[in-house]
Amino acid sequence: MKKKLIFIGIVLISACLLKVNAQNKQVDANLVWTSQSDNSAGSMPCGGGDIGLNVWVEKGEVFFYLSRSGTFDENNTLLKLGRVRLKLSPNPFDAGDTFKQELVLNEGYVKITGTKAGLSAEVKVWVDVFKPLINIEVKSNKKSFVEAGFESWRDKDRATKGKENNQNSYKWAPQGEVKTFKDSLAFKDNGLLFFHQNKAKTVFDVAVKQQGMEARKSELFNPIKNLVFGGVMRGTGMMPSGTYSGIYAGTPFTGWKLKSVNAEKAIQLSIALHTAQSPAIAEWEVGLKKTVMATAKNKGAFEASKNWWKSYWQRSFIDMKSRNEPLVAQVGRNYQLFRYMLGCNAFGDYPTKFNGGLFTYDPVFVDSTLKYTPDFRNWGGGTHTAQNQRLVYWPMLKSGDTDMMRPQFDFYMRILRNAELRSEFYWNHQGASFTEQLENFGLPNPAEYNWKRPADYDKGMEYNAWLEYEWDTVLEFCQMMLETGSYAGKDVKVYLPFIESCLTFFDAHYTYLAKQRGSKALDGNGHLVLYPGSAAETYKMTYNATSTIAALKTVLNSLLELKSISEAQRTGWTAMLKRIPPITFSSFNGHTTIAPAKVWERVNNTESPQLYPVYPWGIYGIGRPGLDTAINTFKYDTDVLKFRSHIGWKQDNIFAARLGLTKETAELTLLKLKDSGRRFPAFWGPGFDWVPDHNWGGSGMIGLQEMLLQSHEEKLYLFPAWPKEWDVHFKLHAPQHTVIEAVLKNGKVESLKVSPESRRKDVVILLK
Repeated sequence: MKKKLIFIGIVLISACLLKVNAQNKQVDANLVWTSQSDNSAGSMPCGGGDIGLNVWVEKGEVFFYLSRSGTFDENNTLLKLGRVRLKLSPNPFDAGDTFKQELVLNEGYVKITGTKAGLSAEVKVWVDVFKPLINIEVKSNKKSFVEAGFESWRDKDRATKGKENNQNSYKWAPQGEVKTFKDSLAFKDNGLLFFHQNKAKTVFDVAVKQQGMEARKSELFNPIKNLVFGGVMRGTGMMPSGTYSGIYAGTPFTGWKLKSVNAEKAIQLSIALHTAQSPAIAEWEVGLKKTVMATAKNKGAFEASKNWWKSYWQRSFIDMKSRNEPLVAQVGRNYQLFRYMLGCNAFGDYPTKFNGGLFTYDPVFVDSTLKYTPDFRNWGGGTHTAQNQRLVYWPMLKSGDTDMMRPQFDFYMRILRNAELRSEFYWNHQGASFTEQLENFGLPNPAEYNWKRPADYDKGMEYNAWLEYEWDTVLEFCQMMLETGSYAGKDVKVYLPFIESCLTFFDAHYTYLAKQRGSKALDGNGHLVLYPGSAAETYKMTYNATSTIAALKTVLNSLLELKSISEAQRTGWTAMLKRIPPITFSSFNGHTTIAPAKVWERVNNTESPQLYPVYPWGIYGIGRPGLDTAINTFKYDTDVLKFRSHIGWKQDNIFAARLGLTKETAELTLLKLKDSGRRFPAFWGPGFDWVPDHNWGGSGMIGLQEMLLQSHEEKLYLFPAWPKEWDVHFKLHAPQHTVIEAVLKNGKVESLKVSPESRRKDVVILLK
């Protein structure tokens, strides 16, 4: 009995230590700067709900850029709302005695403190997680005046020329002059009212006409017509104090200033936001007033937001270190910092963009030749590039953030009917046709669709060497939708019509294409002929691309595992599964490998889709047959070797982890998630895209998760590609609504918590 009590005591102490470590870990990951920044490139992210701020202090003044999910203009640029400049008088930040800027990660806000000649002050910047409200709280030990400027470079219409159009949907092929139209800004009711109202005609109208769909235009979903976004800035005891002008990072701007009437020890500034499709501004202002009224009852809002962030960090984390490799702790911290940025768009109407999310800044500090406004980002604002976006959202399954996947899923659900109309209109068959680069209204990007097309070229196709026939990436989002059912117990019924439509497209379209070529719809073995196809953007004009085959097989098998489907659905999906052709194999130096396709015409990019059956599709991997063939592909395929890298969206770290290659995974992960080289260590990029590169961070997150936890059927594999000499405390999620928390120290598992406990029997520890 005594031994039993001692054992119970040890278990309870271990559980308490786990809880304490989990709570304290985020404090350890706080980022602290003790000097001011040179410019916006030295900014720190702050946000919540669907709002992101870049916060920095420069020459004694506090700045932040303000971004919000879904603020697309007429050209589909994702516009920033503006820049705020805050100055105290007297000013403790102007060549003061002490200075500190801290990202309080565990509670989700930025705190700036400074002292000078007996004056000390604190500026707290935080975003309400549950309401579209930015808060700036200024406190000092002596009375001070506060001056807040709202700065806009959209104080007049501005033509966008050359590469600057990469920020919008016209890219390199504008049709005539393209303008970013001015915002409306004016003092009102002792505050500043600001908004951007899209005109009735937008790039949507241009794309519909270009792609010959005007006959169905009235049926198409258009999210940017008459879209209005903006808000109001007010401060306690502050009044309008005129305008000013200046130039920041080469961009002229006008500022609208609020100033405190009296010197005070405490002043609060707030910015309330509202976004809606409103033909009449008065209608939009009514919505804004409702937001302002809701935020006026803001008692307890800071505590509520802090508690949300605390719970966010409690549901998942990775804390790691090594006695011999300092980069290990750096990687663990950067994993957390990047997850913080993702958490800032937990409740957005639109998904977090792979090319910067909500945290882009002046482009001249990324590339000195790009002398454009802060609205610039490469690869568009409202343009969706599925190959990149998927890497932002896959890691949310294991981090337990399935609620944050809703904006990405909603994006596709909104444009489903538009994608189905494309198939009906161009080819007279069913199913949703989602091209690789498409707009937030579901049609192909106009530049990628191409204005210079042969007259007889298929009007449903993008005329583009990289993107032609690439439309299988949507199946990754279908699989994500299905996996939220197993990971988080979500009801996936709402997504089944979407998934079924995506599958129907492949069945219908490749039957359609086969009948265009000859009298038979299937090959001699009764399989679909997936030609022409594409294996990612790399192997073009493929016959039976491996990435497409693996995608179709996996999604169909996942659907057939659902108990809730009808007999008609089961029969139909079982029959379609039999029509999917087998994966093709090849050989390198006598080693059997997975081929990217049966045949292909050319190589156009540097992806390795021959390893997509490993990730994301999980056909090959630990605990599965054919692991040696997949490892051979990683080690001997000459293209895979030539394309290997840690930069940007490269997945080699993920492939290595899924294959249990510990040494290779460790090397690639340290390269992938080490400090970015910018002041904020998780502002990676530009890579192939932009800064901060969110598909760089996302692929890094996935690889690190896969090093610690993998699953297949009933088995839960722990540490499948983890170096013994790296200590780690992690909490991650797994299928069947399972949560694993473990501590590995000095090569030994010191504690393991499995929830539900019934899943403990399924755990297999693979430390090498």
